[in-house]
Amino acid sequence: MRILAVSLDLDDTLWPVEPAIGGAEQALDAWLRQHLPAVAQAWPIAALRELRDRISAQRPDLAHDFTAQRLLTLRHALRSSGIDSEALVQQAFEVYFKARNDVSLYADALPALTALAARVPLVSISNGNADLARIGLQRHFRASFSARELGMAKPSAGIFHAACARLGLAPEHVLHVGDDPELDVAGARSAGLRSAWLNRSGGRWPTHGALAGVRPDLELRDLGELASRILAATDADTGACPAGQRFCVLP
Repeated sequence: MRILAVSLDLDDTLWPVEPAIGGAEQALDAWLRQHLPAVAQAWPIAALRELRDRISAQRPDLAHDFTAQRLLTLRHALRSSGIDSEALVQQAFEVYFKARNDVSLYADALPALTALAARVPLVSISNGNADLARIGLQRHFRASFSARELGMAKPSAGIFHAACARLGLAPEHVLHVGDDPELDVAGARSAGLRSAWLNRSGGRWPTHGALAGVRPDLELRDLGELASRILAATDADTGACPAGQRFCVLP
């Protein structure tokens, strides 16, 4: 099968997400302590995290929208402390969001993106609310697709099909790469895309539940391996996949 474009997950694919979230929580806490000390005292980091989880559970209609969940969390925290100000909610969110996008890329990410974008179109597909423009990676991607903007999240086929439509390609000609077996691999395969599991930790492929009988087309230890495969395939392009090969990557 000819692969003509690549879609990439973001969190835990291009960067580890937990340090970014932890840094954002700390930045918000510091801002609250300086500007809204009563809120900071009533809602330390652990309490705000628990509140956000509670709101997430209470609002399944917002499961695809982490920004809306965070804003609701901040509104509740401020109002419970006697502060009813949407302007302050937005200021607090901006502090959080700025730090949430202060990510530390995996060492292989930027070289791989540079190499990949020179050979095939790239799009991003993410359930998170990272902002590639703020991070400084937008130039590598033809388009970005987030669960929040589309109103649907991986593993829904709709978010994958939106990316394929933007690329002008049938799903079978797009390779999706991500770290999550269910959201990225099973989701992409059910939408008709090819799939690559980014297995940085060297773990075993899970075989239970929704993943029973599902396997990725590729298993990668880092994005450099993906870039090497694509560069090798495009350099050796003959216009057709070699006989017996599960798929190949061609421009």
